[in-house]
Amino acid sequence: MNGNKQKKRRRRENAIIIDEEASENRGGAKTKELKEILTSLILLEDQEKNEQEKFTRANSEERIQFEENQKKKTRTLMDYYSKFQENHKDLDQIDGVRRRKTRANTLASTIGAVTMENSISISEGNSKDDGCNTAPGRRLWVKNRSKDWWDQCNSPEFPEEEFKRAFRMGKNTFEMICNELNSVVAKENTMLRDAVPVRQRVAVCIWRLATGEPLRLVSKRFGLGISTCHKLVLEVCSAIRKVLMPKYLQWPDEENVSRIKDEFEAISGIPNVVGAMYTTHIPIIAPKISVAAYFNKRHTERNRKTSYSITVQGVVDPRGVFTDVCIGWPGSMPDDQVLEKSALNQRANAGLLKGVWIIGSSGYPLTDWVLVPYSQQHLTWTQHAFNEKIGEIQRISKQAFARVKGRWGCLQKRTEVKLQDLPVVLGACYVLHNICELRNEEIEPELNFELVDDEMVPEIGLRSANAMKARDMIAHNLLHHNHAGTSFLS
Repeated sequence: MNGNKQKKRRRRENAIIIDEEASENRGGAKTKELKEILTSLILLEDQEKNEQEKFTRANSEERIQFEENQKKKTRTLMDYYSKFQENHKDLDQIDGVRRRKTRANTLASTIGAVTMENSISISEGNSKDDGCNTAPGRRLWVKNRSKDWWDQCNSPEFPEEEFKRAFRMGKNTFEMICNELNSVVAKENTMLRDAVPVRQRVAVCIWRLATGEPLRLVSKRFGLGISTCHKLVLEVCSAIRKVLMPKYLQWPDEENVSRIKDEFEAISGIPNVVGAMYTTHIPIIAPKISVAAYFNKRHTERNRKTSYSITVQGVVDPRGVFTDVCIGWPGSMPDDQVLEKSALNQRANAGLLKGVWIIGSSGYPLTDWVLVPYSQQHLTWTQHAFNEKIGEIQRISKQAFARVKGRWGCLQKRTEVKLQDLPVVLGACYVLHNICELRNEEIEPELNFELVDDEMVPEIGLRSANAMKARDMIAHNLLHHNHAGTSFLS
């Protein structure tokens, strides 16, 4: 009996031991599974951290590369500009040497002619004393050219309408310009020839700017040499820049700024607007230096003809009178880069445009002083209404540029003027435009010009958080104070 009891006790103990071992095995399996899960989670977390680090590193590298590219572009532009200025200086020096040689040759020929005349007069006196026949005295030979057309235009009986059709302005305005330029343009007669009168000098320049005709035809019209006509155009344009530009193309003073604000607000409902800005392109002949900089890709693609150009950025008041122009930057530069290089931007950086707006198109960035339309997709009603009012102001500047190009035909075609002389010539066109606008010289309907310029959205279109808030506030006020129209709903 005792033996059986011991056997049963051993069996129970063995069963208990087996149960404990089984439970330990089950617990170990669970622990192992938990460890595997934790290990997987840790690996996933590490993988996510690595991917995040790679993404951050890639973003920083892209940002650094973008900044380096921007710096390279800036350096390239500055290097180009410095080379451009050096080439201009070299050309000016060459032109100066040529002018000195020309003056020296002219002086030598004058002295020779005077000496010849004196010798002839002495020989004539001696021959008279001797009672001998004499030959006539020598004179400087000048080619005879017909001046009939100019003589007709210059006569008091010449019709006003025909005069205006030829010179894009009435006789009174032309007379005023001649009087203003008389002290700078007038020349004295010499022993060899009579000087070209002031009225004819001014007429040569204005007719050339108005028609854009080649110098060969200008020479035939006015009965002057081709080189003389070219010289007169540059001299009169320089005189316009020196004498008339300070009077007729300047940034407005405080009194006029107040008037301009009121007029723009009456047009659009937008307060504190002092100007409407636009940038256009003037075609030129392919330059000998930096050809790629002046290549106009957009005009080339549209016209299917290789095109080169320079830019003209201008600001106008509500009447379409220019208050600021920036002329001469290469045609490959977008509008926002031209703006950064302009004197207008320097004025703004100096704090002279604080608290006022200049209206620009979507080709300009939104800054603390440049107000542009919303350019994103899916605009709200408020944003549509704001863009509509911005468009009304933009039309004023675009129409002003269209009138300039329509009135002065030299801006529509490639000109013979050298690249370094173009800013002076083009500046004269904008001064003369202002004079015509201020004197209510209406442009003929057949001279209307359709302006086509491609806008490029800047890389960084929003450059001021304060300007974004101000624009949203202006748009809100326009819509909720019944200043905005509803044509965008139709």
